[in-house]
Amino acid sequence: MADTRRRVKVYTLNEDRQWDDRGTGHVSSSYVERLKGMSLLVRAESDGSLLLESKINPNTAYQKQQDTLIVWSEAENYDLALSFQEKAGCDEIWEKICQVQGKDPSVDITQDLVDESEEERFDDMSSPGLELPPCELSRLEELAELVAASLPSPLRREKLALALENEGYIKKLLELFHVCEDLENVEGLHHLYEIIKGIFLLNRTALFEVMFSEECIMDVIGCLEYDPSLSLPRKHREFLTKTAKFKEVIPISDPELKQKIHQTYRVQYIQDMVLPTPSVFEENMLSTLHSFIFFNKVEIVGMLQEDEKFLTELFAQLTDDSTDDDKRQELVNFLKEFCAFSQTLQPQNRDSFFKTLSNMGILPALEVILGMDDVQVRSAATDIFSYLVEYNPSMVREFVMQEAQQNDDDILLINLIIEHMICDPDPELGGAVQLMGLLRTLVDPENMLATANKTEKTEFLSFFYKHCMHVLTAPLLANTTEEKPSKDDFQTAQLLALILELLTFCVEHHTYHIKNYIINKDILRRVLVLMGSKHAFVALCALRFMRKIIGLKDEFYNRYIMKAFLFEAVVKAFLNNGSRYNLLNSAIIEMFEFIRVEDIKSLTAHVIENYWKALEDVDYVQTFKGLKLRYEQQRERQDNPKLDSMRSILRNNRYRRDARTLEEEEEMWFNTEEDEMEDGEPVLLPTDKSKNDDEIMDHFGKFMERKKLKDGDEKEVLTKSTLTGRQSPSFKLSFSSTSSGSSKSSLTSQSASSNSPGSPGSPGSPGSPGTIAKSTPHMAAITTKGGLIGLVDYPDDDDEEEEEEEEDGEEKEQSAPLTKKSRLGS
Repeated sequence: MADTRRRVKVYTLNEDRQWDDRGTGHVSSSYVERLKGMSLLVRAESDGSLLLESKINPNTAYQKQQDTLIVWSEAENYDLALSFQEKAGCDEIWEKICQVQGKDPSVDITQDLVDESEEERFDDMSSPGLELPPCELSRLEELAELVAASLPSPLRREKLALALENEGYIKKLLELFHVCEDLENVEGLHHLYEIIKGIFLLNRTALFEVMFSEECIMDVIGCLEYDPSLSLPRKHREFLTKTAKFKEVIPISDPELKQKIHQTYRVQYIQDMVLPTPSVFEENMLSTLHSFIFFNKVEIVGMLQEDEKFLTELFAQLTDDSTDDDKRQELVNFLKEFCAFSQTLQPQNRDSFFKTLSNMGILPALEVILGMDDVQVRSAATDIFSYLVEYNPSMVREFVMQEAQQNDDDILLINLIIEHMICDPDPELGGAVQLMGLLRTLVDPENMLATANKTEKTEFLSFFYKHCMHVLTAPLLANTTEEKPSKDDFQTAQLLALILELLTFCVEHHTYHIKNYIINKDILRRVLVLMGSKHAFVALCALRFMRKIIGLKDEFYNRYIMKAFLFEAVVKAFLNNGSRYNLLNSAIIEMFEFIRVEDIKSLTAHVIENYWKALEDVDYVQTFKGLKLRYEQQRERQDNPKLDSMRSILRNNRYRRDARTLEEEEEMWFNTEEDEMEDGEPVLLPTDKSKNDDEIMDHFGKFMERKKLKDGDEKEVLTKSTLTGRQSPSFKLSFSSTSSGSSKSSLTSQSASSNSPGSPGSPGSPGSPGTIAKSTPHMAAITTKGGLIGLVDYPDDDDEEEEEEEEDGEEKEQSAPLTKKSRLGS
């Protein structure tokens, strides 16, 4: 096993100025041929992979912080850090770095990031050290000017920091601070404020360790109370010593841990409250302060996590019935802050943290806490629950399914969450919004696992719809028993909107389970009662729910909607809205437009047959008239199946062939000479010449006589324009002679509405192979299937063809060879 002295964590600083953990491994330094120099190498302890390979650049500034950290920048905005498990390992690597750069290992920074001008460099070389004035009251102004003058220059900052460290100057300054306060020397206090603020901007860990020590930190905060820009000093020390109280809800036996907690709280306070908001320039100069706080938090969480006695006692008191309410509130607040600290951890550490809490029984403890009456305690427990759901929703789902086998539905953890969402006392429902987001995460199939043995989605959704869905929908069902919502106040409306949002999410992602629930419980009808709410946002939520259902184009849903006449509430809301051009108006029209565009036949027929009279006068959009046209087209196709089959041929732009004659026709086709064909024209082979023009025209004449006896409405359909603006298609068979003497016949499908060549399904639209531009001397319109060359029978036309066979057997015999041996051109 590798030496623990060299065990490190590799961190990189992200764009949000937070440290990202890149992994744990063991560091070494060796010569790398590829990089042409001594380099730092970190190999992962898990698999030996290379986590870091960084050349020790002679010009790179390395910083040693807190005895176990080495921080440096490899490129602009790319900072790296090595956090050592042991100080000895950090010292060894630091010596290697200093050896390569020719530096004394006693320094905490090897050199500066920013190059200076040659003149400054020459001046600094001529003055090897920076001499500080004596630490006296009369010299404070001089010292303040020296600090301010040193900040713009990296080398001068370095020399100033070294001088402050070596002479123990900070403690001397803090002694002067007490003198100035005793003498009420305001001018001196203002100078001390500027000096201490400047020392913060030096960005040196060694100085921070002195300033944040137990004996110095309160005096440092005292110096920062006397901002010259303020008329009166701030009272930060009074707040920290009298108002902010440290409570040990569970006694902490480790004095180092206790001191670290105090230090971190106070440094965080300095960063957030005491120091003025840094400028863009100054923000980068405080990066070491951010790092100091970050690594302190990591250390605190690690030390608490390792103390099993502490955590065991914590959860025991949380779940103990004898624990009084005040004590339990303190315990919950501590656990909440503990989880908040864990957010600074990187994924691997956070995973270990939450596994520890899970093993300690955090979910059963939360179940007990959420069942309490104290609103503040429940609020803190909700925050803790949100950390758990965001970290690992599968862990929460597994727990609630297991407890369902032992407990009643009323006390299930997930039902407690739903009840708190429903009963949120906040008029703005801030807590309910948070809980709804957690429920949405829990029921989201996207983050559910599927293994070889089981599917989490199937198991959990079955559980949820059986044990929890009735709790979620209870307010909705209770409020929609009449034709209008029984309660229509703002808070109730907000709650119902949240419930509808979650149900809409379920419709989109759960399909089977939610479909059964909606249809069996008649949920959509109850939801549409909310279309009558005085709050427009609730009506829109109800409409969005129905729109999501219709968008699925599921006939089970469609039959349910039609059977219960659920469009009535929508149409009523549309008419009550009148001529107002608002979101509700647009949303309703969009839903009907979707039905028209997607050609949902069952809903189209239902809407027109039941609500056309109410909607026929709406002419500022063409949606409803378009629906009527769709409906009439459907009726037309139902009354004239043969016409429908012809339209489908033109629309689909393909011809189905009779399988019985396929082989024979293919052989004839490939035997046909290429020069006998013209592009785009179907060909009659020479063997078909025996069928002369007179026989075909005689056949057509007899058919037209029979056709006149048909119903007048059908005749009108064949002669006038259809509802889509196109005329009923007719097929024309043309004959032409070539110079070679061979006959050819062309099958052309033409539309009399030549002004709409691009309409869908139009024979004249681009790409329709049935269209032939060439005109021929002899043309005859044929609409019977017997006259169509190379087409097979359709199932819908069987009965009509049987009648034709009885009446016109002879003509069928004559046309059969033509049908069998003809081939359509592609």
